Amino acid sequence: MGDGDRRADIRPGLRVAIVQKADQASGALTEGVVRDILTNSPTHPHGIKVRLETGEVGRVKRIL
Repeated sequence: MGDGDRRADIRPGLRVAIVQKADQASGALTEGVVRDILTNSPTHPHGIKVRLETGEVGRVKRIL
């Protein structure tokens, strides 16, 4: 399991690396600051889904 699979570890204002839906095949990461947490469950095996301040949406792979 990665860094970003527990909702309790993620909060708005945190700098993270996410993988966007379009980048899942390549695994390309996008860095940014969390604006909203979109996953309601306490954990998710593929990472908690967030919206960055830039509006990009993806699953957290790493907390920076």
